[in-house]
Amino acid sequence: MTNVLPAAVLLSFLIAPLGLAQQAAPTTAAQNPPQAQSTFQQPAQSGTEATRDDNGTYTITRTARIVILDMVVTDRKGNIITDLKRDDFHVTESGEPQTVLNFDPAGAHTTTPGLNINSTTELDALAPNAPVDIILLDEFNTRFEDMAFARYSLKKFLERQPGKLTTPTMLIAVDLQHFTVLHDYTQNKDEIISALNHHFAAYPWQVHQHAWLAERYATAFITLRRVAQAVIGHPGHKSMIWIGRGFPNLNMANYPLDTAQRVDNAVQNCVNVLRDARITLYTIDPAGLKFDQQAYGSDAELTDPFGGNYQFAKLATATGGHALYGRNDVDAEIGTAIRDGASFYTLTYRPTNDSTDPQKFRRIKVTVDRPGLTVTTREGYYLSRAANPNDSNPVKPADLMVHDLISASNSTMPYDGANIYVRRSPAAPDDFIIHINAKDLVWTYATDTEPRHTEVVLVASTFDKKGKPLKRDAKVIRAKATTDVPPTGRLERGLDLHYVLGHDPKAARIRFVIRVTNSGRIGTADIDLTKPLPPLNSELAPSATPLH
Repeated sequence: MTNVLPAAVLLSFLIAPLGLAQQAAPTTAAQNPPQAQSTFQQPAQSGTEATRDDNGTYTITRTARIVILDMVVTDRKGNIITDLKRDDFHVTESGEPQTVLNFDPAGAHTTTPGLNINSTTELDALAPNAPVDIILLDEFNTRFEDMAFARYSLKKFLERQPGKLTTPTMLIAVDLQHFTVLHDYTQNKDEIISALNHHFAAYPWQVHQHAWLAERYATAFITLRRVAQAVIGHPGHKSMIWIGRGFPNLNMANYPLDTAQRVDNAVQNCVNVLRDARITLYTIDPAGLKFDQQAYGSDAELTDPFGGNYQFAKLATATGGHALYGRNDVDAEIGTAIRDGASFYTLTYRPTNDSTDPQKFRRIKVTVDRPGLTVTTREGYYLSRAANPNDSNPVKPADLMVHDLISASNSTMPYDGANIYVRRSPAAPDDFIIHINAKDLVWTYATDTEPRHTEVVLVASTFDKKGKPLKRDAKVIRAKATTDVPPTGRLERGLDLHYVLGHDPKAARIRFVIRVTNSGRIGTADIDLTKPLPPLNSELAPSATPLH
């Protein structure tokens, strides 16, 4: 997958909203309103408003936001504390005390010893609430020798671990031309080490070229967005361990005011999209202690290696993680991030502040009764800025959607934002039925002129045996509900799509990508065309009524 785009185009992506909020549907007062969804920690506007139509019927639009906090508690020596109770925690948002609704103790959702997770599919089916680790090698902003030391340190850390890792782990490598999933989630230590050993890292010559600052800067944002979109369907907490420098030094004093605003908006929206995916970011600089202050040329930052007006480290602290740098024991820093990811407390609350101002930062503070302890969690959040007229945003939403779909279709990373399953006809091997789970679809309410419907975008991409793209086909599908369903109210109904693949003897793999229009969530399924498709697993893919 190539990420190389003109610098102006890449910088323009920084402007666009990186989070997608789902609007709450109206319900009539005579009906039971749908349950407020608290999946992930994406806040939506809160409040209840009743309106009356010409026939005297009242309609209530009800929305709510639930904030989910993952927290690590440490003592003065940095030791993890895991024996605290719900009543020990106190939360304020913008200075106002909040009521804790739900509480999970530290390590409550770690995988059971009897499970062996070896893919995203197995993770979502067998351990949907388990914490996971996503290790990402930043090969576009990090010098080659520092990246070599990072890989050595990661391997050194893994070799000290037992054969079966406690936490399912994914390994990713990113440069300016490629986004490569070296290994999907697994608990097999040896498989992660093998994938690391077989990865060929290209020399990042762009690090030495000032002309590539825009591409390097934008690739960091796009990578964070891409990972968040791919893993958002897994409800469990995710620790993203970013090994590399993240951002180059970019002094906004030398750029127009609108460019600074674009980057500022991108930082804010990037924090939101990580929050929505329940990702805590840990940044590890593999350069360690440096004696040559000019080692990174114009990007030299001895005191803070993430320097510049917009520090990559700020993204880590904003999400509740840490920025680790200035040490040579990178393997120990990796261990610290992984330890934290397995020791989270989780609580939820419904904010008392019903303001909808997108400019207002809602600062969160969590304290505990026991003296000498420190709680680390995300600093706060913004509401979605998607509707903010003050944002400078020349990028069309459709352009960003196309970019997201192409990224998903060209990747090998599983996307579980929408769960899709594929059947292949034994009699007609080029015929496929793509099933979308009911819980991932959003059905509109019927109007005087329109029946209830749901809309998805389907992209089918074929590749040869070496992974070279052959053909991409995209369709917008608007499926109408059958006449037996009520015009309003909760509707859970899956969708079956019939797709006929044009025969191509060179095609060895096909990837189906589904994007649900009303939620923006993306799901993928990969089919090896050289092998018979196994029967659909009834436990992983419940049946649904096909819609035509």
